[in-house]
Amino acid sequence: MQRRKICVVVTARPSYSRIQTALQAIKDHPELELQLVVTASALLDRYGQVEKTIVSDGFSINERVFMVLEGESLVTSAKTTGLGVLELATVFDRLEPDIVVTIADRYETMATAIAASYMNIPLAHIQGGEITGNIDEKVRHAITKLADYHLVATERARDYVVRMGEDKEFVFVTGCPSIDIASRVIHDPGSLINPFEKYGGVGAEINLDNGYLVVMQHPVTSEYQLARRQITETLYAVYDLGLPTLWFWPNVDAGSDATSKGIRAFREQHQIPNIHFFKQIPPDDFLRLLFHSQCLVGNSSVAIRECSYLGIPAVNIGTRQDGRERGSNVIDVHYDRGSIREGIQRAIQLDRTPGNALYGNGQAGEKIAAVLAEVPLRFSKRLTYVDEEAQ
Repeated sequence: MQRRKICVVVTARPSYSRIQTALQAIKDHPELELQLVVTASALLDRYGQVEKTIVSDGFSINERVFMVLEGESLVTSAKTTGLGVLELATVFDRLEPDIVVTIADRYETMATAIAASYMNIPLAHIQGGEITGNIDEKVRHAITKLADYHLVATERARDYVVRMGEDKEFVFVTGCPSIDIASRVIHDPGSLINPFEKYGGVGAEINLDNGYLVVMQHPVTSEYQLARRQITETLYAVYDLGLPTLWFWPNVDAGSDATSKGIRAFREQHQIPNIHFFKQIPPDDFLRLLFHSQCLVGNSSVAIRECSYLGIPAVNIGTRQDGRERGSNVIDVHYDRGSIREGIQRAIQLDRTPGNALYGNGQAGEKIAAVLAEVPLRFSKRLTYVDEEAQ
């Protein structure tokens, strides 16, 4: 029996953490053949070269697609999406997958969805049906309408996808694959690694033995003009508290250039003995660092998903995660250094909350692979050809 070819497109650091365990499950499934396409910021050094992590995790990359235009603005995001459609259409034509898998809600994800849809290749979308506070929601819902299969993380997300008019027989609650990694960490947290020795980064080599913060803050695309001001408020809040802090570089989005400039300018203007900056750390080690931390600060969905499962307090800043389902571990604050500082002080006083399985129980990767192996192929070129012959 011919194995079904599953083409997964990984576009960025968060995309990989959201799909890693599903990639392994697809690779190990006897009825599936994994085709892996790595593209966009996942190939760029300034965003951590996620490609290297993917290869070191044992995955073979079938295609590499360079498509990110410089500038990190609304215009370059739109143009990058268009370039992605062009390049990915060529890749899909060459690989001839049975199903294309796209992840979450980034603009590069939209390029994947458009290319696959117009080529009549069945499209599976991971993490549809969720609500957030910026342009990602538009992209996510648009991909839902383009997708043939919906691999959602929660029951509410399933309900929303069905209410958008999608066939409930093709909406599957699998959980989020990043929770699979968090589950591994809970069962084997290990000792605290030395991130400076293992991953380098920039800044003082701070003492983590008595507790530390983790910061991950991205620009909000609908507020991109405010990105530098917003990151500066967080920098001052963390700097003023003086707590040891591991700070991670932003995603490539409209406004990320301003966010990066804000961080560099702050480093030039201040002696910062308590903050060390990293481009990226592989998912397992990142979640282990997070597990041993006092709290997460920023506006990443990690605060809502992984931190909820791990029971880590999280200070969620601003509007980026508005509307997303969350656990009791989250403290919401505004983009104001005083509010952020108070939120952090509250968070580090909290006891660890019991792990919340809202976004899954640690088996999402296997569930996704099982769905991809069993669902009937819809809008497949091969089936269309057979139908025409039957007529």
